[in-house]
Amino acid sequence: MKAIELAKTFDHKDFEDRIYQHWKAHGYFAPPDPGEIKGDAEPFVIVIPPPNVTGVLHMGHGLNNSLQDVLIRYYRMLGRPTLWVPGTDHAGIATQNVVERQLRARGTSRRDLGRERFVEETWKVKDEHHAIITRQLEKIGASCDWSRERFTLDEGLSHAVREVFVTLYERGLVYRGNYLVNWCSSCGTALSDDEVEYSEINGRMYHYYYPLADGSGQVEIATTRPETMLGDTALAVNPRDKRYGALIGKSAILPLVGREIPIVADSYVEMEFGTGVVKVTPGHDVNDWEIGQRHQLEVINILNADGTLNENVPEPYRGLSALDARKAVVLDVKAAGLYIRDQEHAHQIGHCYRCNTRIEPFLSDQWFVRMKPLAEKALGAWRRGEVRFYPQRWENTYTNWLENIRDWCISRQLWWGHRIPVWYDDDSGEMIVSRSDPTEDPANSGRTLRQDEDVLDTWFSSWLWPFSTLGWPEQTTDLKTFYPTTTLVTAYDIIFFWVARMIMAGMEFMEQAPFRDIYITGLIRDKQGRKMSKSLGNGMDPLDIVNRFGADALKFTLSFLAAKGQDILLDEDDFHFGSKFANKIWNASRYLLMNLEGRTLLPRDQIELTAVDRWILHRLNNAVADVRRAMQAYRFNDASSAGYEFFWNDFCDWYIEASKISLYSEDEAEKDRAISLLLYILEESLRLLHPFVSFITEEIYQKLPEFAEPRAESVIVAEFPRERSDRQAPEVARDFAVLQELVRAVRTLRSEFTIPPAKRISFHVRSEPGFASTTFLVQQHPLISLLTTAERVTYSENAPASGGSIAVVGTGFEVYVFIRDAIDVEAEIGRLLKSIEKSQQALQGSEKKLANPGFLEKAGDEIVQKERQKRDELLRKINKMRGYMVELKG
Repeated sequence: MKAIELAKTFDHKDFEDRIYQHWKAHGYFAPPDPGEIKGDAEPFVIVIPPPNVTGVLHMGHGLNNSLQDVLIRYYRMLGRPTLWVPGTDHAGIATQNVVERQLRARGTSRRDLGRERFVEETWKVKDEHHAIITRQLEKIGASCDWSRERFTLDEGLSHAVREVFVTLYERGLVYRGNYLVNWCSSCGTALSDDEVEYSEINGRMYHYYYPLADGSGQVEIATTRPETMLGDTALAVNPRDKRYGALIGKSAILPLVGREIPIVADSYVEMEFGTGVVKVTPGHDVNDWEIGQRHQLEVINILNADGTLNENVPEPYRGLSALDARKAVVLDVKAAGLYIRDQEHAHQIGHCYRCNTRIEPFLSDQWFVRMKPLAEKALGAWRRGEVRFYPQRWENTYTNWLENIRDWCISRQLWWGHRIPVWYDDDSGEMIVSRSDPTEDPANSGRTLRQDEDVLDTWFSSWLWPFSTLGWPEQTTDLKTFYPTTTLVTAYDIIFFWVARMIMAGMEFMEQAPFRDIYITGLIRDKQGRKMSKSLGNGMDPLDIVNRFGADALKFTLSFLAAKGQDILLDEDDFHFGSKFANKIWNASRYLLMNLEGRTLLPRDQIELTAVDRWILHRLNNAVADVRRAMQAYRFNDASSAGYEFFWNDFCDWYIEASKISLYSEDEAEKDRAISLLLYILEESLRLLHPFVSFITEEIYQKLPEFAEPRAESVIVAEFPRERSDRQAPEVARDFAVLQELVRAVRTLRSEFTIPPAKRISFHVRSEPGFASTTFLVQQHPLISLLTTAERVTYSENAPASGGSIAVVGTGFEVYVFIRDAIDVEAEIGRLLKSIEKSQQALQGSEKKLANPGFLEKAGDEIVQKERQKRDELLRKINKMRGYMVELKG
């Protein structure tokens, strides 16, 4: 057999794009045709969390999609019919904002274009960004089935959205009403409660008087939003507040407006907050709205949709922004002699999750989903164990939100999105909610029907994603075969927006939860623990990482760091870890393939196993079991770590090194035997590692020689290794662990005394009487000599008679290394003296710190504990060096 040549230097750019196109061309990403799936074969299905079509993938997407790819590749290799559905989200507000910014840069606006042309422009932007996202996913190696790719505004999903809206309306779960909503004046649309992000700001609390209408006095109120007083329709006090009992039923005069407003009693009012009297503005505060409903108060809207004050306020304030109106109102209240004082006051303010504009409660006609009935079904699915969170603690977030859910405002005042399927006949006042366009119905000829101008919230299409992507409402073969899906991988910041709503929709329309397992990833943060963002400039582009280190380095590093539920502190240098592992795989494989020259590969069943062979197969078996267990529990870090530890430490650092005895021997048959087993273990290792380092394992797998037994044409569809009972060899594993301890002890001494790697040493191994591994150590004498670069090793149950050695105690044995023969003793004693002196100085500093009461009081427990550990380590080091000196002098 000829040697197989791999490039001397590993370069991921040589093959990653080629390998990906190879996978696509052969259809490996698609599951078997549903008709070919056996009845007992349980599919493994993931639907991708659809990225916004105007964005580009950030490192959070890199983590999420890397973990999904690990799962998909693993279960595909287990033989499960495996489907990963890709797609993108039309992202109503975000996409419309992008296009509107582009139009402003061109000196025009969406109003200038009109709705139809604006939507055409937005589709162009969508197509451009979609191509970028697709390329990004391909570059990181996502093995999703591109033939089933979906878009939340494609024809099929639009049909599903309309079906759901109309069905919910027919079931009394969708309604239209004039209510307070969260209003973003910049985006010009309502937002759901979950789309409002709150942050604490340092505002001011303003105190001023409202005169009583009967002239008997005045009442002090406190507010952070004095401009809203222009829409006040009452004052309120707590009925139990004895200070104000006499005021209940009276009226006050609204400053600057002159309107007489009632003073009502309501238990919502906190007696301890402010003055205990609150102004009630039902049109601009959710809690005031509730008070207004209880007391039948007038509701006055003082805002225009653009956030300026409207015609319902006195003329001087019309057209002002809310903040400018606040300044004007405060000045005028002062001029009226009603102002008391103001002071700094920290409070929570809601902002738009897309543009960060301050949210205003705004009275508006909107469409809502009645959520309580849907939430009960989603809670029921969790209580019955039909959905499981990993980590489990996120169940509390899920249940708490569902148990306290409010109705969902689903209408948006945008042009990009699913147009609400409702038409109005202004002549008759009839409202038509329809699955089809009633203007195309001949029965409506002659009528003037006007479709609702609003579109639906983006999440109204994405909450249907697990079943709409499979063809619902049509009863497609894909829907019957692949629903419910298996696992959802997503971030915790969209448990409300998306996860809970998908479960509600699945229970309502499919009578099944859309997935069983929900794996919640941590967030990617920088090394300082900060969330990555454009404003901080600390973000990382996954494609930059792929270009520099390779897709395998990206995926392996992220999976290795993905401890369940924990945030990942990351910088670019971390990806050197994955890159080094890929390089190790390449170099080890290159070395083995070069050693095929002149060799004959033996069938597996003709290979006689040595004790060391049995050890590596035992370790491989354990690694397979560890990876399988970890993957079952979504412990990505443990799974990747198990594969890494086996390949790097067991296979490369120990077994390949041990095999050199055979590969460099004069026995041709032994060379054939050794290289055959090495190649079989390499092939199985490539299958073990493929879910985590997919490109390099495929490239090397394709280079492997023909084996006596048939194997899969591609590692992506090869069988994942199985745990085998015949490979268990606990006694050999025990013995080899002793050998490793012995070798490490000798190597440590060599390092401590800076003995060059090529310098040969001698040592004696004294075993304790009856020690079980003694025979094994003697039998492995050639291997121990090789791994320690020893010229002479002796074994007995007695210590050596001559001096000049340094002893190291192991488990059941002692090693006496004849250091004096390999070093300049006087120079080494001098070096040890200097090292002891330096360590003693450090020890004195540490002990001084720990004796200082101020340090113990001010430093945290963690810092104090680290200092104690440092002191103890210094003591151990000093004692060890003193012991070396005694033995060297003796």
